[in-house]
Amino acid sequence: MRNIGIMAHIDAGKTTTTERILFYTGKSHRIGEVDDGEAIMDWMEQEQERGITIQSAATTTYWKDHQINIIDTPGHVDFTAEVERSLRVLDGAVAVFDAVHGVEPQTETVWRQASRYNVPCIGYVNKMDRVGADFFFVLEDVKNKLKINNVALQIPIGNGSSFEGVIDLIEMKEIHWENNGEEMTFSPVASQREEVAKKYREKLIDALSGVSDIVTEKYLAGEEITASLIKSELRKAVIKRQLLPMFAGASRRNLGVQPVIDAIVDYLPAPDEVAPAIGHNLKKDEEVSIPCSTQGQPLGLVFKIQNDREAGSLCYVRMYSGYFRSGSSVYNVGKKKRERANRILRMHSNKSEPIDTLSAGDIGVIIGMKLAQTGDTVGAENLPVVLEKMQFPEPVISISIEPKTISDQDKLKDILALLSKEDPTFTIRENEETGQLIISGMGELHLDVLVTRILKDYKLGAKVGNPQVTYRESISKSTEHTESFSKVFAGKENAATLTLCVEPAQRGSGNKYVYSAKTTSGRGDIPEEILDAIERGINGAFSSGIVMGYPCIDITATVKNIQYSEQTGTEFAFEACASMAFDEACRASSPILLEPIMAVDITCPHEFVGEAMSLVTQRGGQILSMNSKTDIDEIKARAPMEKMFGFMTSLRSVTQGRASFSLEFSHFEKKQER
Repeated sequence: MRNIGIMAHIDAGKTTTTERILFYTGKSHRIGEVDDGEAIMDWMEQEQERGITIQSAATTTYWKDHQINIIDTPGHVDFTAEVERSLRVLDGAVAVFDAVHGVEPQTETVWRQASRYNVPCIGYVNKMDRVGADFFFVLEDVKNKLKINNVALQIPIGNGSSFEGVIDLIEMKEIHWENNGEEMTFSPVASQREEVAKKYREKLIDALSGVSDIVTEKYLAGEEITASLIKSELRKAVIKRQLLPMFAGASRRNLGVQPVIDAIVDYLPAPDEVAPAIGHNLKKDEEVSIPCSTQGQPLGLVFKIQNDREAGSLCYVRMYSGYFRSGSSVYNVGKKKRERANRILRMHSNKSEPIDTLSAGDIGVIIGMKLAQTGDTVGAENLPVVLEKMQFPEPVISISIEPKTISDQDKLKDILALLSKEDPTFTIRENEETGQLIISGMGELHLDVLVTRILKDYKLGAKVGNPQVTYRESISKSTEHTESFSKVFAGKENAATLTLCVEPAQRGSGNKYVYSAKTTSGRGDIPEEILDAIERGINGAFSSGIVMGYPCIDITATVKNIQYSEQTGTEFAFEACASMAFDEACRASSPILLEPIMAVDITCPHEFVGEAMSLVTQRGGQILSMNSKTDIDEIKARAPMEKMFGFMTSLRSVTQGRASFSLEFSHFEKKQER
């Protein structure tokens, strides 16, 4: 079995390549084209209209007795959460590079995500048929920018319109494609290409000997290095992320896809060949490793939730150990709740087929879990292990949304709750002063897609405001505060007293709740539910802000002391007391407003680079670096989000429409007076 993802910058050809893989493995009977809005993997109406991937789609196909689970991920920076959660559960990935542009800004982002989760990769240089395609330039670009030791397993025959096939450097044969790419013909390397082929085969052996003692010994002894030895040693190196094998092709012209499918089977790991998943045992408070075995206790990670009108929540689960049967009970470890797996499905984009069991290493969909959220661990009650949560970037842009009629108010709230359950980077809050609903996301396109879904898919009329920046609040000094709470409800006194210390944490480290209380209850033990109530109160206060009502970040809140009495101490009292203590302590800690700073990547022709750079500096931006390629310049900069609205229009007008840019959240810093 192989669990793989296809990842790359927007427009590098991920979905087109996936469509070809499905066609040649016999999963689909016709090739779906992205440009015609007929791609199988882009099943959402908006994906077909816009020609981009918005939601990662999962499918399963078979090749040479291997089951391949494929997730096609989006390339647009606004949907980075979709890539993040896909890479979290994959064992390998195919990185697609554009033969003309090489490594583009979003390629670097997805590469960093793959590195974070230690995902072994193979590289595929697509669009070799385009004018200006240069396979060897891409090899160098990948080595320099991604800092990975890459090695060509193929070199192209011709490029641009003359691209006709590849030379396989392991077998030393030429491969050509006929009959719509379905038939491959092999022939010896032509004499005029023999010298280049030998040179790059030498480089392949050289790179391999750097990571394999067996190859080094054979090479020094002058013995023949067989194709099977190269493949087996290369497989080990790829799984350890020591080498990135590179392939060439032109997916749209049906050239070069089958060797990539072979490489997925030959070089990318099976679920039991990667390092075991690491979990945290809640009972023993220790890290445990989870070997991939169907004999173990069931343990899986919910990495995506999708709402289906008929079936309800579709919970995409990657199993790491054991198995779940259809109709069996599933325990949500984090929420301490038992649910039922009514049905288990194997997905093919937006179609599905029922299966009886979901076993270790496999990816499938469980229907029937109502409480599950992205990042939840599901398993068995006797094994309280949670898998590492996924990290998602902060939403940085907000718009107000309100229904056209008051009667639709509740319906809108329900729809927004469903969408935020599906997408962890989409948040909702109600403005207490105006009563408006404020929705936040990763960028203008992200919110545009979500609003279109509300209007079209759910057929709800709504008025949408202009985009606004989402700020954050934090504190600049430490304060300790003691808060008392006392109220009489239904003739019963509810009382609580606690001492809380708040202090600023390092920027970007997030909020932290620490419990170090010495109790004054007379009895040493405080009930678990009281401690949970205090934690709930403080976590709730983190999200409700200090002065302006924006969520708080980078604050450490430590409970130092609790005064608890069995007669009057209730959960309600302690939750309210903790929230009030946090508010008062933060207000006395010199609160500050933080604004989102964006990483700006611009690509534009040489003659417009001056205008593009001055446009960034006019908007309070700071140029970090400039890199010249053959036909374009790349500018990397940072700029405050509030100044970047409408930047695309200005950039197009000063560069005659020939520049493109991407915005990605970088960090929060103290808002400057401008």
